[in-house]
Amino acid sequence: MSEYTSVLTRKGQATVPVEIRQTLGLRRGDKIAWVQRNGHVEVERARSVTERTAGIARRYALTPAPTLEEIDALVEQAIAEDALELGDGE
Repeated sequence: MSEYTSVLTRKGQATVPVEIRQTLGLRRGDKIAWVQRNGHVEVERARSVTERTAGIARRYALTPAPTLEEIDALVEQAIAEDALELGDGE
């Protein structure tokens, strides 16, 4: 384990030591993430929106899409329920 130090400015800014920048592959303009885990703070290269959301829809792919017949039946049922509700109010 290696330890590096930086000075915190009054604006809350700190310089990331060159060894850490090299390890994370950071360059000017890159974003970093401060992650709290188990009472510790870790610095990581910030992930893009694509990286953060990759696989989010995977759980929906496990269920088959409804067939056209099933969709038609659901639409007919919704229309019938709406018609019944309109009839109750008059």
